[in-house]
Amino acid sequence: MQNIKGKVIVITGASSGIGKTIAMELAKHGAKVVLGARRAKQLKQLSEDIKSRGGEASFTTIDVKNKADLLRLADKAVEQYGKLDVMVNNAGISQLSRIDDLDIEGWEEMIDINLKGVLYGMAAAIPVFKQQQAGHIINIISTAGLKITPMMGVYAATKNAVRTIAEAFRQESDGKIRITGISPGFVKTDFAGSIRNEEMRTIIQKEMDQLALDPAAIASAVVYAVSQPDDVEVGEIVIRPSKQN
Repeated sequence: MQNIKGKVIVITGASSGIGKTIAMELAKHGAKVVLGARRAKQLKQLSEDIKSRGGEASFTTIDVKNKADLLRLADKAVEQYGKLDVMVNNAGISQLSRIDDLDIEGWEEMIDINLKGVLYGMAAAIPVFKQQQAGHIINIISTAGLKITPMMGVYAATKNAVRTIAEAFRQESDGKIRITGISPGFVKTDFAGSIRNEEMRTIIQKEMDQLALDPAAIASAVVYAVSQPDDVEVGEIVIRPSKQN
């Protein structure tokens, strides 16, 4: 874990759930975390909590749908700490419904956040990493897409698109920029709260209540990936409850 100490790590979707837990765990191991999300009050509180425990943290209010916001977040890391070591693309959203329900607004929202938001995060970090000749991208994906199920078609498609892009980038890279995909299954977060389809929201919430892992399990995977020596790339990690189908 000594390999984490002093690293500057940007985390999107950091105001709650998995992102918040990742930030706290990395800071505990000595990383300097730069937090981004839409909710300023929660970001401020998290930053203060980390500092009160002896960690280093700063924050910027962002929306991953806006590429300029991601550039601003990466710039903040470099301006404040002189470098950027890791970009954690964690922000995501789910709108679950049948394809023929034609929830086009939900489709666009997932594409904008889950796919374009990740691309914008990568685009903000890669120029910095190229200049430094080092860097690490971590994308928080999902077990959705590993197993195709009804009601999750477009959501899974956005997650599989991230997998495809990451694998292409891995092959294009000369090894100086590492990329890791972490796919959680059911995790105890407020994830279900954003689902507008009432039937699916109820189903997902029930599954989460019965099965879900603590977000700390996902944070531990991030810590593992980040802590590896520079010549070791952890490609894919799938973490799900042992009872999840």
